[in-house]
Order: sequence, then structure tokens, then C-alpha cells
Amino acid sequence: MRAYRRFNLTEREDLSRYLAQDYSYRQIANILNRPASTISREIQKRGFNRLNYRAVSAQSISQRLAQQPRRTRKIDANTELKRTIIDYLKRRWSPEQIAKRLKILYPGDMDMHVSHETIYAYLYVHPRGSLKRRMIANLRRKHVHRRVKDKERKPSAPIQDYISIDDRPPDVNSRKIAGHWEGDLIMGALNKSAIGTLVERKTRLTILVKLIKKDAASVREAFTKKFNALPSMIKMSLTYDQGQEMAEHKKFTEDTQIKVYFAHPHSPWERGTSENTNMLVRDFFPKGTDFTKISESKIQEVQDLLNDRPRKVHGFYTPNEVFTKTVVLET
Repeated sequence: MRAYRRFNLTEREDLSRYLAQDYSYRQIANILNRPASTISREIQKRGFNRLNYRAVSAQSISQRLAQQPRRTRKIDANTELKRTIIDYLKRRWSPEQIAKRLKILYPGDMDMHVSHETIYAYLYVHPRGSLKRRMIANLRRKHVHRRVKDKERKPSAPIQDYISIDDRPPDVNSRKIAGHWEGDLIMGALNKSAIGTLVERKTRLTILVKLIKKDAASVREAFTKKFNALPSMIKMSLTYDQGQEMAEHKKFTEDTQIKVYFAHPHSPWERGTSENTNMLVRDFFPKGTDFTKISESKIQEVQDLLNDRPRKVHGFYTPNEVFTKTVVLET
């Protein structure tokens, strides 16, 4: 990673000379060991263009601006930075994910670096009401109505002949090996529809499954189709709760060669990765959604957004990036 340094007079003289020789921004960036975007902004934000850029004038403007107190917020002052932040907010990225990812994408360009606290401050202090509300609405954490406490649970028939999570191999907990999954259903309006969620424990890769029905046979067939499309080396186990939709777990194992382990009743913490993933999915499909009206393409779109979102647990690389690297290394 290149350490950031401000333009000095010598570099500006070199820049002026290369522009006069009709070098492209990318060629100049390679020579000066700078990002091409930095070269572009150095010229444009000083009020110049390719034809009239002058090193001494640019240096004088830079020194004058450095001595002035900042009156404009950094995000407002940088159109590219503002557009990038808003675009990632629309993808449901958190301010921390955005801030960390910008450092990865623009390692030597401080103009594109901003802290997550600055992004939060920009959102909540933003003076324009309607735009402010739209941007804040993209933040993941919202006030969500919780289930009524002490609500009566409907009795259900127990899963037959299942393997308890107590018998799951210890290496599943370590997350050192890819191929161990957690699964669940996200229920729609009045529990009349649902989509399936499958998340790989090591990479956090998420697969969303459109369901025609939520009975055991339909869920088994849909999950089997998704798993059988994956490489065999990353299909080892599935941890699930004791919901009746997994009643055909033995047939599922026959069809996929994936062992199913069942968590203890009412113990969501034993499937923490799945629970966290469901929370992320709910940001796109809130309670009350009728999943029969959600298209396969929309579900795929949300799946792609989740898998292309940087994750703190991965050093702000995405599940897709980590999954791809893992599959390459383990094949």
C-alpha cells in the first residue's frame, strides 16, 4: 500500500510538463506513482484543465487553501467521494463498511478516505430533510417491532432420527474449513410464504432460495437444487433448527451427501451466522413481505448485494472474494 503524500512543487512541475507533452492521466499517474484519480482531481479542483495547468499557480492555490479553515464538509467538497458513498448506502452498506472499503479501493488517495464517523455526521447533520431521510433509511439499523414476549408457541411434531449439534465435528466451530453451512427460512406475511437462506460459516457466502411452498418436500427439493450446483469440496454439513421444513433431512442427505445437524430447540445462538444473515436479508425484505410476489431475479439481486458487501470479519473483503479465494486454495 502506498503511503499518502501531498503534491509538492516538483511533482506539479513534472505534471505540467507531461500534460504539455500530451501524456494521458494514467501514463502520468504511473510515472509519478499516483492514482489516476488523484491526477485528475489535482487539475480540476484547482480550476485548471489540461491546456492551462501551471505548476506555480497550482502550488500557490494549494498553499492558500491549506491555510484556510475548512468551511465545506469533505464529502460535499468531493463530488466523486459523495457519489461513491451514496451509491454504497443504496446497496445497504454500513458507514464503517464504506469507510474501510474506500481505503482498500483507493490506498494512496486521501481525497477518497473518510472515517465512518464522518459519514454518520454527514447523514444526521445534513440540512436537507427529504434527502437526509432517504439516506438514513438506507442504514441497516432501524427500529423494528419485536415479537410479543410470552407468545404461545404452536406445538409441532419433533424431527425424527436426527443428528444433534452436540455430535457435530469440532472443526465446524473453528471455521477453518469451508463447506459447513447454516440454513433457515425467513417467513413472509402471515407465515403464508417464505424464502430459504443458506450461509457458509467460514466465508459468509449467502444463498437465497425462492420457495414455491414451505412444506418439507418443497424445501428439500429447492435446497438440494442449490447445493448440487456447488463444488463438492465445499458441501460437508448443514446446521438447521428443528423446524418441520427439514423433516425430510435423510432424503436431503441422500441427494446431496451433506450431513444435517440439528440445533437444540429455541437456541438461535447455536446458528449465529444464520441469524445474523437473516437480519441482513430482512433489511431488503421487511416483515409483512409476500414472497410469492417477489421474483427470482429480485432475490438474486439481493443475494448479489449481500455477497458483494465488504464484511468486517473478513478485513472488509467481500464474501464473494473470500469464497473464490477459498475454493481456489482448496481445490
